[in-house]
Amino acid sequence: MIIALWAMLWCSCEDVETYAEMKEREKAYINEFIHEQGIQVIDMETFEENGFVTDTAKNQFVLFKDKGIYMQIVRKGEGRMMEDGDRVTFLVKYLECNIETDDTISGNLYAAPDKFICERNDDSFTVKYAEGYMSASNNGSIPSGWLVPFSYITPGRPNDKSAKVRLILPHSESTMKASQYVYPTYFEITYEPDPYF
Repeated sequence: MIIALWAMLWCSCEDVETYAEMKEREKAYINEFIHEQGIQVIDMETFEENGFVTDTAKNQFVLFKDKGIYMQIVRKGEGRMMEDGDRVTFLVKYLECNIETDDTISGNLYAAPDKFICERNDDSFTVKYAEGYMSASNNGSIPSGWLVPFSYITPGRPNDKSAKVRLILPHSESTMKASQYVYPTYFEITYEPDPYF
């Protein structure tokens, strides 16, 4: 009986995936997504040489190696970049997909935009307040990966002057649910200041 119990415990332990294994699985799903979507990954040096833009005709995404984030700038916007000390309200439209399951998780493309107040201090961007679907499902915040584009975009108004990006986020830079279950997400996001700044 003891041997049978030990065998059951051993088998159940073998089925438990470690955090390191979850991260490896997540990385494999990201690599598979990049391959399937025909994404050309460029490094920061190439991104800088290109004037901090990505070529959408080549489906380029720049890799932020330290965060594991991939970003494509679809439209930089026709406004201005946030400067040190700025505190700006943004209206955001987004679509969120689970890369692992290929499911659309959430979005507000046909609803009211989410809103958040972003503050810049030196090269750091922080959210001071957020409301809308994403913040309601994310404990009053937004994914940290959503702030990465602010060093490179110049959102303006109206909609045709807004900034638009595509992001591939690992769980650590994504939603609370993605962090909890360790899966990667894909986002399409438009940023529009409210009002002009």
